[in-house]
Amino acid sequence: MVRDGIYYAVAFISAGVLVALVAGPLYALPLWLVAAFCLYFFRDPEREVPDGPVAVSPADGKIVAVRAEAPDLTRVSIFLNIFDVHVNRSPIAGTIASVDYRKGRFLVASREEASAQNEQNSVTVQGHGPRVVFRQIAGLIARRIVFDKKRGDAVTAGERVGLIKFGSRVDVFLGPEWELQVRAGERVKAGSSVLARLRQAGVERPS
Repeated sequence: MVRDGIYYAVAFISAGVLVALVAGPLYALPLWLVAAFCLYFFRDPEREVPDGPVAVSPADGKIVAVRAEAPDLTRVSIFLNIFDVHVNRSPIAGTIASVDYRKGRFLVASREEASAQNEQNSVTVQGHGPRVVFRQIAGLIARRIVFDKKRGDAVTAGERVGLIKFGSRVDVFLGPEWELQVRAGERVKAGSSVLARLRQAGVERPS
């Protein structure tokens, strides 16, 4: 459970208690239902991270686009609805080489324009050889991007690095050294679904 979920749930439960004392339990029910949803939304299940020279998904959700991006990059876009787990994880092991936050709009995250126009946080993870860039993108409802690491921090593959509250999107940028293992329309899970494998069999991810 992400700590934020507990805070939200306690606030709505407390408000419900006050409403129940003044107007009766029936009027407090919507607040208690919202509290229950917050506990569900901010769940943080354990994941089994696959071994080998792979890049795992940084987010739960549905792949809404796989597109070529210049120069020599492939973008995999993952849309998270409000029922998906919103904890983000590192796609590979390595070092956080850069973190670049940018203000923007709050378009529906499933739209293609969201990749370029929405509020976003771009993170570069430098492995021992390959690197992967992933971008946390706010959506129509999500107005807060959380990233718990800083430049220079070491991360392991599948390690928790942050979250995006409520509906959102995560784009992953992969270079030509990666061979895609997914396609548009598939659903993936953060930390356990393989997005790509290194083409060079001799190159391994750091442990």
